[in-house]
Amino acid sequence: MKTIIQLYLANLKEYRRERMEIFWTLAFPILFMLLFGIIFSGNGNTTFDVGIANQDQGSAGAGLIQAFQGVSVFKVTTGNESTLMSSLKKGDLTVLLVIPPNMTASIAADKASNVAVYYDPTNQTTPQVVLPIVSQVVQGFNQGLTHQPALVVVTPKTVTAANLREIDFLLPGILAMSLMQLGLFATANVLVQLRQQQVLRRLGATPLPRSMLLISQVLFRLTIGLLQAAAIILVGVWFFNVHILGNPIILVGIVLFGSLMFIALGYLISGLARTQESSAAITNLINFPMMILSGIFFPLTLMPNWIRPLVDAMPLTYLADLLRRVMINSTPVFPLTTDVGVLAGWLVVCSLLALRFFRWE
Repeated sequence: MKTIIQLYLANLKEYRRERMEIFWTLAFPILFMLLFGIIFSGNGNTTFDVGIANQDQGSAGAGLIQAFQGVSVFKVTTGNESTLMSSLKKGDLTVLLVIPPNMTASIAADKASNVAVYYDPTNQTTPQVVLPIVSQVVQGFNQGLTHQPALVVVTPKTVTAANLREIDFLLPGILAMSLMQLGLFATANVLVQLRQQQVLRRLGATPLPRSMLLISQVLFRLTIGLLQAAAIILVGVWFFNVHILGNPIILVGIVLFGSLMFIALGYLISGLARTQESSAAITNLINFPMMILSGIFFPLTLMPNWIRPLVDAMPLTYLADLLRRVMINSTPVFPLTTDVGVLAGWLVVCSLLALRFFRWE
């Protein structure tokens, strides 16, 4: 028994020396739980913008508007259909309800009226959260009328040409994540390993200008980024029937732009990290929060308001938004100039800092 205790203590001491093992077995699950808890804890501050175009001049239309105004999670805006439809397509509204003309007269004659509910299917929150609430409000309105069967019927309609699915929303996010990991794991960690093995020092001692060596490395990684994008898109198209709706030339440009930005970040990390262990710690510290909080898997509308400044500072947030805009014609979260400007800012800052801190030995 004494021997077992001594061996147990020896294993415990060895475990304490392995920082990465401690991170993966203890810190990482806790971090994962905290980040998911932040998203799904339900802080009660989430609201959805609902537009209502009332074409009915009677009491029924006005009563239905009052019913929606009484829902605490809805911020109701009324107006004409064309103006509100434009706001919906810009992303300023979550859904648009169009109350048909003569709905009051139809109800009085025991005839059903269809209330059209327009929404953007690229916003995953809408079909999963908002549409069920809309149905419940209308159901309560029907119960107040005490008519059987229900005379006010909800008819969901999409505002995009294609009926997009969750995999269509997910594919650009996976592509954005892969480009991020190209810069983090296939650039930063590899460069630190090459420096520790003295490979970078020997390359830097050759007659070739160091700038040519760096350019060749960057071009190689940009090629990997294009291969990643091609592989992911082909899998999505062949196996899941995903349709790429945007211009392929613009898509290639965005992939190169995003790859270059994260490669620059990878070079910066390699300059700051002294060992492979510290490089792995830094890349994981950057990787997991961006994976969970940048909206590549979950809509940004699910994020609590207090964490949005952090979300809005992450470059992956804007790359994913830019890829969805081009690949599936998704309603953007940010204006095009914001997406491009933030990514360009990250690229310039990371490039300048990488040139300052990058070390050959």
